[in-house]
Amino acid sequence: MEVDITLVHWIYVTFIVAIIGFMLFRRDTTIVCIVGILSLAAVSTFSISDSVSSLFNSFIFAITELLPTILVISIIVAMSNILTISGINEVMISPFSKIIKNPTTAFWTIGILMMLISFFFWPSPAVALIGAVLLPVAIRAGLPALGTAIAMNLFGHGIALSGDFIIQAAPKLTADAAGIPVGDVIHASIPLVLTMGIVTTVVAYLFLMRDIKLNKTFRTIETFAPIQGSDEKLLSMTAKKILALLIPIIFIIDVILMFRLNLQGGDATALIGGTALLILILTTCLAHKKTGLEKSTGYLIEGFQFGFKVFGPVIPIAAFFYLGDAGFYTIIGEYLPKHSEGIVNDLGVALANIVPLTPEVGAITLTGVGVLTGLDGSGFSGISLAGSIAQLFSTAIGASTATLTALGQVAAIWVGGGTLIPWALIPAAAICGVDPFELARKNLLPVSIGLAVTTIVAMFLI
Repeated sequence: MEVDITLVHWIYVTFIVAIIGFMLFRRDTTIVCIVGILSLAAVSTFSISDSVSSLFNSFIFAITELLPTILVISIIVAMSNILTISGINEVMISPFSKIIKNPTTAFWTIGILMMLISFFFWPSPAVALIGAVLLPVAIRAGLPALGTAIAMNLFGHGIALSGDFIIQAAPKLTADAAGIPVGDVIHASIPLVLTMGIVTTVVAYLFLMRDIKLNKTFRTIETFAPIQGSDEKLLSMTAKKILALLIPIIFIIDVILMFRLNLQGGDATALIGGTALLILILTTCLAHKKTGLEKSTGYLIEGFQFGFKVFGPVIPIAAFFYLGDAGFYTIIGEYLPKHSEGIVNDLGVALANIVPLTPEVGAITLTGVGVLTGLDGSGFSGISLAGSIAQLFSTAIGASTATLTALGQVAAIWVGGGTLIPWALIPAAAICGVDPFELARKNLLPVSIGLAVTTIVAMFLI
């Protein structure tokens, strides 16, 4: 498997390093990303007008890709606002207060619930279900909003999505590319998913508890219309109790429908978003009565303001990283080598071609390929490549194809599926009202330690 590494590839790598460096030093990356897009377009097209146009087109592409997530987050925030102001949220979360009494129980309870729901419906709809209800309980118990986001993110977009044992979309892609049965990949991934999950979540928990004990400040993002508290006059206690019972039942019905109708990913998120919108309108009309129509629009506006405030800084960096995959052809055009599979996939193949073939190096390489291909923020786009490279390595060194394939899958999804790439972990960050870049920084060391330990474990299994 040969690829041509061109100047475009080297420019992309250079700007990735620059962006990561700026993020680590807590500096804004918007200008770096814009210069990166302009550089890639200029080297590819040799046209000033096309290069400048690519800047705008890249933003359009990024917004289009992110729009479903922006919408569902905005609607959930709008719904949460009316539930809080009307006092329904207070009644709804009271049962959980008996279980979640301190930061430790909050972290592990929210994380495990997130993982269980994500196994069946993937993380995005699970974030909406869990975050809207349990975030206030966690904050009362002493777990900062950032800690809640870390728990939902690592357990959902990390453990559940990287294993994907129920829906099996990820192992199907990697197994097909490696030419082995899906069951083999799932079986081989179990010890790796467990190792990665346990190590990463425990390390993240320990770091978080240390920060809480040191009384470190955890910054949150303010909405445009901050909630001041509930208005006792809007609804009677009986109405609050009825709605507090009815709303979770409606979402439980959503979960049943997802299972019965096999709704996953975007379809499941759309069902949650539509349901939240109907709840928003119903609750607002009941609470505000004669002014319900106008208030509904006001809550929606507040939700959209919050959504775009959170996503605004992420659009430029997402626009740059989307150039690493199919977005390059849509934004800039057919300027990559004829047999190119996209910049990040080309880099992954090149990495595999230059390393010596031993079981240990094979494991390290598959982790590296997974990390590289996950940089586009998808997690799924590069796992087929991981399967293909695993098959080549296993043939050359007599190692387990299934274990190498599973290792590449785990690395790609933990990095790109939503624990390190800022725009991929936005659902959890937005629901919790925290900076996605800060969440990515908090995840970086635990995830890196987890990947290192998991790679070492894989060396003994292949």
